[in-house]
Amino acid sequence: MTYDTLYALFIEELVKVAPDLDPATIRQDDQLQDDLELDSMDVLNLVAALHERLGVDIPEDDYVLIETPAKAATYLSTRQK
Repeated sequence: MTYDTLYALFIEELVKVAPDLDPATIRQDDQLQDDLELDSMDVLNLVAALHERLGVDIPEDDYVLIETPAKAATYLSTRQK
């Protein structure tokens, strides 16, 4: 998958976890917890959704690598099978 496809997929899953977010207002560099106000349980649900959809395991030590939509798309592109 391309970066753009993974970015769109990440935003789609993010909005499923946090339905109060407007995908049109999410910026590439928004921090999930600081800017978008996800709590730790939301992040865990997002990681689980990404695993379900893509089959990608994201270890807890790598959560910092998915802390923004742009970082997440880059990370996911490197983890594709």
